[in-house]
Amino acid sequence: MKLKGKGWPLHLLFLLLGLVLGIAISHQAPSLLPSKAKTLAKEPKAPTVKAKAAPYEVKSLAATLSAVAQRVMPAVVNISSLCIYRTPGEFPPSPLFRDPFFREFFGEDFFRFFGIPRERVQRSLGSGVIVTQDGYIITNYHVISQATQVKVSLADKREFEAKIVGTDPKTDVALLKIDAKDLPTIPMGDSDRARVGDIVLAIGNPFGIGETVTMGIISAKGRSNVGIVDYEDFIQTDAAINPGNSGGALVNIEGELIGINTAIVSRTGGYQGIGFAIPSSLAKTVMEGIIAHGRIIRGWLGVSVQEVTPQIASEFGLHRPMGALIVEVQPHSPAAKAGLRRGDILSLIHISEPTRLGMISYAVFCLK
Repeated sequence: MKLKGKGWPLHLLFLLLGLVLGIAISHQAPSLLPSKAKTLAKEPKAPTVKAKAAPYEVKSLAATLSAVAQRVMPAVVNISSLCIYRTPGEFPPSPLFRDPFFREFFGEDFFRFFGIPRERVQRSLGSGVIVTQDGYIITNYHVISQATQVKVSLADKREFEAKIVGTDPKTDVALLKIDAKDLPTIPMGDSDRARVGDIVLAIGNPFGIGETVTMGIISAKGRSNVGIVDYEDFIQTDAAINPGNSGGALVNIEGELIGINTAIVSRTGGYQGIGFAIPSSLAKTVMEGIIAHGRIIRGWLGVSVQEVTPQIASEFGLHRPMGALIVEVQPHSPAAKAGLRRGDILSLIHISEPTRLGMISYAVFCLK
């Protein structure tokens, strides 16, 4: 190709400059990408927020209950009581008639015909709770009532003949003692601090089938007027309690004894969701009294009282039902000497006052 005209050197110069500039740009382009990547890598990253570890490990409820059950079950025992009694006869029998050989030879009908008393054997099964390592056991009075022999079976299959240390029918509490040491125990809990809705475990020997654990909650506290014993302040629970559970343990999720299973409300004789336990505070008081004095010593006022109902409160001009109505005063009793009369209403008031040793609380009975 020929370049005509005088301006071809100038065109050639521009062409050469363009070629050089293109080569220069092509050599610099690859270096731009790594340079940009290095710049981006040097930019500060957003700080990573790490989740803080929990201050303590949260255990599952199932694991907690299982651990509690395994810890307290060895301290709950099975109790078998034997009661031998005779039916009344018309005349004192000869010692000859007491011989088992003659009874078997002649038969019971022969002895019944002549009015000779027969021996009857009654067995009952229940439960108990070991509360001291040297062998003191709390159970219900009705479990060992009139028993001539009491046997205790431990969880490790050992059996002991128990001694009845003392009983308190008014609260349905009995204290037994076996000759053993280093026994597993259940620590006494404060039943006064138990609350409605707390989870509890009932442990005992229902129907004699063996040690059994059931779970429920505290349904109510301070149940009275149930008609079981004279002094009633029961813990109500929906944990399954059946015949044979009497005298067994009611424990909280800390593994502490808060009640002694005692009775159920049932139309069939079996569990229907309402059971009662003696508070551990009351059972402990009875136990300590029996150990110290061999019996329970109570104060005597000499009155019979009933709960103040809304109707009674309205008749006596009270703004709300409170206190106890005296329905009877025994002659020459401390209450009679103090001037209490039938129809009086006693109201209990708690007072707290500061002293040098701290707050002191006491109770005052006010007469309405």
